[in-house]
Amino acid sequence: MIELGKIQNLKVIRKTEIGVYLNAQDPRGEDDILLPKKQVPSDIQVGDEIEVFVYKDSEDRMISTVRTPKVILDGLAVLNVVEITKIGAFLDWGLEKDLFLPFKQQVGEVEKGSSYLVSVYIDKSDRLCATMKVYEWLSSESPYKENNMAEGTIYRINEDYGAFVAVDNKYHGLIPNKELFGTYKVGDTVEVRIKKLRPDGKLELSLRKQAFFQMEDDAQKIISKLELNGGALLLSDKSSPERIKADLDMSKAAFKRAIGKLLKEGTIKITDEGIHITIKIG
Repeated sequence: MIELGKIQNLKVIRKTEIGVYLNAQDPRGEDDILLPKKQVPSDIQVGDEIEVFVYKDSEDRMISTVRTPKVILDGLAVLNVVEITKIGAFLDWGLEKDLFLPFKQQVGEVEKGSSYLVSVYIDKSDRLCATMKVYEWLSSESPYKENNMAEGTIYRINEDYGAFVAVDNKYHGLIPNKELFGTYKVGDTVEVRIKKLRPDGKLELSLRKQAFFQMEDDAQKIISKLELNGGALLLSDKSSPERIKADLDMSKAAFKRAIGKLLKEGTIKITDEGIHITIKIG
């Protein structure tokens, strides 16, 4: 059986001037499909088997190629947008005919030149298409443990929950809003820490290191901000979490840990007017 969207071994049925025609060992009434002449190995003979990928050409005819696409049916891959049209976007997946991404399968605003995590499915017209709605293709069986570091791709952002991340582009992950510091968009690659393994196998993530490592980075961020502001910040441990996040892009708990470290080192002092630097760094 010839399977659209998959890599498979097919048998050479006949040779022609435009290439060779292939079919499965058990054709079951299926039409032979073409492997274009420029891709045919010079020594291939009728009866030989060859590994090919099966897709459809620009006229929606089944065709084969010896090229390996960047993603196959039900797979996942980060692909680049090469064109945006009135009917949708087209992605580079390593074949002559670009992969179609319909508007209905897009998440957020898709931009030419940007890359996004997608899967491949067969639509109602029996065509291979891409989708950015990849949730159902992700696995909950990751090898990670708490506090492991990993990399992933943001595939969806929800204002109520946070940023959904495909860890290693294959595992379910979420950066909850309380851990989401900075500005991110769909398609961004992020380095994350595995904060928690949920009972269902999905990963709760953080963009920040463990507290005792992150504290040093946060302290340096505060010092840099102080130096940019003439040595003073109108912040203190009584400032609201919203104000701290707006000014420093960190949580109040992280802020208090960092200024505690700087106070202990004598690098800053706190007055009624805020934080003041006492030692110039660098």
